[in-house]
Amino acid sequence: MKPLQSVAMGLVIVVMVARFHGYDALPDPLGWVLVLLGVRALSPAVPHRSSLLALASLAGVVSVVLWFPGVTDSLYDTDPSLAWAANLPQLLFAALLCHALAATAEEAEDTRATRWLRLTRTGMLVVAALPILVFGGGVASFYSTSVVAAGLMAVLLIWLLFRYSGRAWALPTLAQPDAPTTA
Repeated sequence: MKPLQSVAMGLVIVVMVARFHGYDALPDPLGWVLVLLGVRALSPAVPHRSSLLALASLAGVVSVVLWFPGVTDSLYDTDPSLAWAANLPQLLFAALLCHALAATAEEAEDTRATRWLRLTRTGMLVVAALPILVFGGGVASFYSTSVVAAGLMAVLLIWLLFRYSGRAWALPTLAQPDAPTTA
């Protein structure tokens, strides 16, 4: 499996929810393991790789705790902003991943991918900040908007990861130009 495919499949598991007796049958920690494997398989030339691994690990650890239904319910019952804070590592991971991949695509002169990844990075940062307006600013009418925006950004990111997974700059080692052969 290509690195970005592994990351994308992991994020699919994180985003999808199939509840049985309160538990998610698609456990997010499993998704984060796939994400970690994909990030580890990326070329060392991808910027911020160690930060991506750290954020994915943190998001994975948080997801282990949040997998238990009582914990998530307690967060929402105590203060919904706590649930938002618990999801910040995954949003920051997504934004940093887009940033790092955009830089890698730019270096490879893939301008279309660069633009899409930068747009997605900005969208992820907006999604991460929207709850500040909802919970901190008292603009409760933005709650539904922020949830829909988060879902749309997740789907866009997953789609882009699958789309760009075969590009030379996204493979484990950056493709080297063929050396001229001499006869």
